[in-house]
Amino acid sequence: MTTPDDGGARPHDSGAPENEERTRDRVLQAVLKQGPVSAAELGESLGFTPAAVRRHLDTLSKQGLVEVKLTASQSAGAGRPARRYVLSQRGQTKLGNDYLDIATEALTELAEAAGPEAIHTFAARRFGAMERRYQPLVDAAGDDVTARADALAKALAEDGFVGYTREVGANLPEAMQSVQLCQGHCPIQGLAAEFPDFCEEETKTFARLLGVDVRRLSTLAGGGHVCTTHVPVGRHMTPQRAEKRTRIKINKQERPR
Repeated sequence: MTTPDDGGARPHDSGAPENEERTRDRVLQAVLKQGPVSAAELGESLGFTPAAVRRHLDTLSKQGLVEVKLTASQSAGAGRPARRYVLSQRGQTKLGNDYLDIATEALTELAEAAGPEAIHTFAARRFGAMERRYQPLVDAAGDDVTARADALAKALAEDGFVGYTREVGANLPEAMQSVQLCQGHCPIQGLAAEFPDFCEEETKTFARLLGVDVRRLSTLAGGGHVCTTHVPVGRHMTPQRAEKRTRIKINKQERPR
């Protein structure tokens, strides 16, 4: 008889328990896509018992692939932060490109031979290709900045960046409203940590695609749990209105002349 904890499957699941390593890899992938996430939420989405999920999380934590992030919980009450799991930097690297060391070494030699500007040119060319590929997808969403950010997040998700958006300041005046464009995974995290030009060029690419000035709040390469880009969704209209008011004042001053 199979107990709930034998392989992580619930009692009603059919077949033999999954291989331990395969099951742990599924848990790791789920933390990547859902994190910060609780053990109960992982169990619900994967169909495992909470006890089984915690066992795998403990192992992944000992391996340095996941870590606990304490967050405020409305249900837990004051003074009792909820335990949620996110990928560690080592976990991000494990799911990244196996050729990262080779790429880092190659770019280091490129910088030594041609100067730092060569790295900037390489990064700009790489994200230029991404911009050309994403442009029609983002443009298809129309002129609304939020819709464009959602379309960009979807394109990033399909490319393995685990992209999604979060609305911020919904109750604030239009000019202060924003969304956060998030990326839960970066295939070149180690490379970007060594060469910040990649993060800088990616941010510029997002600004051009969305048509507004954006600001990078955190990056995986910089030690954050997720890459977060602040996208204003109403402020882009304000300069136009201010310009019209200024023009009217100038006309009034010049009228006596």
